[in-house]
Amino acid sequence: MGGNSPCASCKLLRRRCAKDCIFAPYFPSDDPHKFAIVHKVFGASNVSKMLQELPDHQRADAVSSLVYEANARVRDPVYGCVGAISYLQTQVSQLQMQLAVAQAEIFCIQMQQEQVEIPAAHQTAAAGDGDDGKSFFLHDALPEYLNFASSSSVIHDSLKREGLFSHDMVS
Repeated sequence: MGGNSPCASCKLLRRRCAKDCIFAPYFPSDDPHKFAIVHKVFGASNVSKMLQELPDHQRADAVSSLVYEANARVRDPVYGCVGAISYLQTQVSQLQMQLAVAQAEIFCIQMQQEQVEIPAAHQTAAAGDGDDGKSFFLHDALPEYLNFASSSSVIHDSLKREGLFSHDMVS
């Protein structure tokens, strides 16, 4: 950096910022927290070694990853990024379960509505209106679908009890 203010790394480490400072392009002086957290988790020497081993075009991405991981480690010292990923995967699973239950409930409601429509269609078919018999098939299978409706509410209630739908996740 030379004549300009030193980078965040050199400021924190209280040293003169050289023209070829490896940290200067990635840790500007106006964002000292970015380097401070990376330094706290990984150490300046380790970060310097990592950056020197990488080609120039990959260093910015590496710094971004280091900053993200350092922030995750400060929030969750044991699991870091893995904890964040695990939390998000759990949320996705819960949402998929809620979606499946909602789709099953919609299906049951649709089947119940068809049950109301089927007797009229069945009477029309019995009168010889030329129906293809599909409504008769649905009418015969309807009790099976209606049993599914009651079982889906049982599933939904048991999932609530097991805490799968709770939103009190540990972050």
